[in-house]
Amino acid sequence: MQAFSELYNLLDQTNSTNEKVNLLADYFKETPPENSIWALALLCGRRPKRTVNSGMLRTWAAELAGIPDWLFEESYHTIGDLAETIALLVDQQSSADSKPLWEWMFKLNQLAGKTEEEKKAFIVEAWQQMDASERFVFNKLITGGFRVGVSQKLVEKALAKVTGIEASIIAHRLMGNWTPDSIAFKDLIEQQVSAENLSQPYPFFLAYPLQDLPETLGNAADWFAEWKWDGIRGQIIIRGGEIFVWSRGEELVTTKFPEYHSLLEKLPDGTVLDAEIVCWKDGNVLPFQLLQTRISRKNLSNKQLAEAPAGLIAYDIFEFEGNDVRSLAHTERRKLLENIVSNAALDALQISPLIEFENWEQLSQQRLQAREMNSEGLMIKRKEAPYQVGRKRGDWWKWKLDPMSIDAVLIYAMQGHGRRANLYTDYTFAIWNNGQLVSFAKAYSGLTDAEIKEVDSFVKANTIEKFGPVRSVKAELVFEIGFEGIQKSSRHKSGVALRFPRILRWRKDKVAAEANQLSDLIELIDNLEKKAIKNK
Repeated sequence: MQAFSELYNLLDQTNSTNEKVNLLADYFKETPPENSIWALALLCGRRPKRTVNSGMLRTWAAELAGIPDWLFEESYHTIGDLAETIALLVDQQSSADSKPLWEWMFKLNQLAGKTEEEKKAFIVEAWQQMDASERFVFNKLITGGFRVGVSQKLVEKALAKVTGIEASIIAHRLMGNWTPDSIAFKDLIEQQVSAENLSQPYPFFLAYPLQDLPETLGNAADWFAEWKWDGIRGQIIIRGGEIFVWSRGEELVTTKFPEYHSLLEKLPDGTVLDAEIVCWKDGNVLPFQLLQTRISRKNLSNKQLAEAPAGLIAYDIFEFEGNDVRSLAHTERRKLLENIVSNAALDALQISPLIEFENWEQLSQQRLQAREMNSEGLMIKRKEAPYQVGRKRGDWWKWKLDPMSIDAVLIYAMQGHGRRANLYTDYTFAIWNNGQLVSFAKAYSGLTDAEIKEVDSFVKANTIEKFGPVRSVKAELVFEIGFEGIQKSSRHKSGVALRFPRILRWRKDKVAAEANQLSDLIELIDNLEKKAIKNK
């Protein structure tokens, strides 16, 4: 545990990519494999399930520190991080027993099903055996808040440096449904696709946002263009007579989509497709929120399956008849994909249509129709490009639509975390409805550091009520809120739901009375629906 907490601190102290790779490589070289597998899982976001809730931790920490609950809460709100608050308040007791990372993680996982008293005894003993640095990292693991400034790509580079295996191969082997207690470090890194890991997906190729005009990409004839569908990026695997559906977040979601089981009979064994999971009806892609309702449900009713039928829009292929085809040019992969989809002849599987254009001006005009098709914009892909790993600049670009926007009033603010723990950085916004302000969106990004400090000063000087870390404020500040999509929703007080809301700018030129009305949003929704019907 000591070595892992030292690694965490060293990684946190540098912004140098090369230094981070070297620190990781040194750790994996020197650390026993039983610790390495846990470190690898944690650094790649495979965190253990929470076995102790934060309320228990707060009570136990206050008791151990010998302070009243109110003082602990005040300390927590000042520091802004529960793990750090406990690490600072709990005194260390001398102990020569420094347990390794794997042992702490094993015991932490064993807490599931234990009584509260048993959990308390373990956690308190752990706190007392660790120094402040170890205790901080341990608390992060308990609370599920373990994050460090390292991407999985950097971890893959470090492992490639240590093992001599290409980073792209490492990336493939780290995909899938493995856990630290189900596979050894050596077996994971050196594994091949076999009968034991038929479900193993490939790493995705990710596009760069296109900030300039597409003319900067060169000859339009060298590129494919497709709609950027508003769904969930997925990977469909047909191997060994079984089907597996993975989301881009590496979540196995096969049971959420019974419609896809028909693919087993229609696709060749050894086929792996890159596709967008969407809901559609009568040949039209439905709003993303309908897809969300399916993902969030533990069990799907016949009514939900009928209201939000799932489909697949395939736009690339990883594997065909058991062979990795990622090195083929996009034009060749596209031909393979077209044949597969055509031969399958299933309503649940469609190929992403290519957009016809002779020059960039024509494509720019096509892009303007995206929103009416429930699309976020365009994908532009080089015809001769292989399928790469991760976010590689140059071959795949996403050209999204400019966001829709509306002016809203700040009515609530909440304290941030970490370095912004003493600042009010999380905001709730409202719009007018019959002379009353109705909350309709939350946003956490879009302001500069200087603007955040200015808003923070306003919040502290204009608080109406306090609700723990949240304050209601005088309705005076107006902000332009951008969003990618909008639809009516009975789950929200305002009756509308936004997709990806964020702050575009602070409207210092406006007063609260000039913010938009709820009727403006309803009209926007109605207009989008009319355009969508017209384009059918």
